[in-house]
Amino acid sequence: MKALITGASSGMGRDMARILSKQGYDLVLVARRRDRLEELKNELGGNVEILSLDISREENCHEVYRAAGDIDVLINNAGFGAFGEFSETDLATEMNMLDVNVRAMHILMKLFLNDFIKKDHGNILNVASAAAFMPGGPLLDSYYAGKAYILSLTRGVSKELKKAKSKVRVAALCPGPVQTEFEMVAGVDFSSVGLKSEYVARYALDKLFKGKTVIVPGVLVKIGRFITRMLPDCALLSAAYIIQAPRRRIAGKADQHE
Repeated sequence: MKALITGASSGMGRDMARILSKQGYDLVLVARRRDRLEELKNELGGNVEILSLDISREENCHEVYRAAGDIDVLINNAGFGAFGEFSETDLATEMNMLDVNVRAMHILMKLFLNDFIKKDHGNILNVASAAAFMPGGPLLDSYYAGKAYILSLTRGVSKELKKAKSKVRVAALCPGPVQTEFEMVAGVDFSSVGLKSEYVARYALDKLFKGKTVIVPGVLVKIGRFITRMLPDCALLSAAYIIQAPRRRIAGKADQHE
């Protein structure tokens, strides 16, 4: 069995690599930071291939597909956020973020899904966010919108596969705050409320292999998801702004990703 993980140099991607390695999977690990990938490869041992590529570039997504070969699990984990008023955040940074969070996910999912359908086997996990359940995300506008896209696409494709009686499974992971390097890059602080990355990674993989389509770790997020179905959009948007505003920890904009 073989798994491909993007954004594998830290956080949930790194933890998923550790978990799958212990389960006997060969791994293809993708991220920009080669030194981090080398460290993880040395730690894991076994059959681990690393690809130091920036998947915000479409040609690199196709290179990942060609280099990975025949895989059984695709984990679209790479992503980052940009915090601030939409009128003030840097356009180039936002476009890069959408290229990583949304476009690369879409391309890799499309390429590998077709292979999985042909052999009637495979699992795809797209990392979205609890933000995807919201009508919008003041101060993280583009990030929330991108995560909503991921959730919507995953749900739609999952239904198509079920209607076709395919054994291929597609799932969206929708955690709340997770303690990873996302905080530093986006300029927010989740240290007091975020779930441990290892817990979320283990929970997500367990639910993926059990066939769950929308994976929501953590009791508080499950409760929050229920509440979002009850409240009007205007109240949810006001709540999102109130929650996000105090979390800004550093000035500036996101300029890096896994």
